[in-house]
Amino acid sequence: MRILVSNDDGYFSPGIAALAQAMAAFGQVTVVAPEADRSGASNSLTLDRPLYVRQSANGFFYVNGTPTDCVHVAVTGFLEHRPDLVVSGINNSSNLAEDTLYSGTVAAAMEGYLLGIPSVAFSLASRGFEHLDTAVDVARRVVAHLMAQPPSRARLLNVNIPALPYGDINGFELTRLGRRHVAQPVEIAFSPRGEKVYWGGPPGGQREAGPGTDFNALNQGRVSVTPLRVDLGDPEGLDELGTWLSGI
Repeated sequence: MRILVSNDDGYFSPGIAALAQAMAAFGQVTVVAPEADRSGASNSLTLDRPLYVRQSANGFFYVNGTPTDCVHVAVTGFLEHRPDLVVSGINNSSNLAEDTLYSGTVAAAMEGYLLGIPSVAFSLASRGFEHLDTAVDVARRVVAHLMAQPPSRARLLNVNIPALPYGDINGFELTRLGRRHVAQPVEIAFSPRGEKVYWGGPPGGQREAGPGTDFNALNQGRVSVTPLRVDLGDPEGLDELGTWLSGI
């Protein structure tokens, strides 16, 4: 089995090193990850300059681009053989609800999925990789189960792991995305030259976090496994806006 490992925290992240080591038990592992931290890069592609692929001292490959660039370049040109699985992470904090739209971790897995490859994004709900060993155990179990009982077609899974000792995990739950409140306003500061600058504000808190959501699973100490799709269409909008558009 050929497994491509990527992330958005960069090739030097402890999370990707741990994930790559865990995946080595299942087959041939290749790591292709961003040269720098590209958290929040979403599904962006680099189109205004060429990309290079270089190898670090630990054998990982890195790209001067986004997480999506890494997987796209790896699958469509760099690797000699097409991967059987793409895994992304282990991310340094969770990716829940609307986070999935901005997350480079999810985007790397999504690119694999768009290329027809089963793909999984793994995120640990802590800053600083506390209980990284728990996330590694979860990743092993999820991939082993995917191999033993593969879905009927390629799927995209978003897996969020509580920052707890593995013995305190209350199981696995299939979930849907929750919803956040609107993000907090940007934070205004000034550069040493007196120029006004803007830092992105904190994300909104939990708004829809009831039973069945990814938020609720983590709140209850369970691993959240959320199937994702890439259809951004609005079926209800088709009904309402059909009449609206006819009036133009």
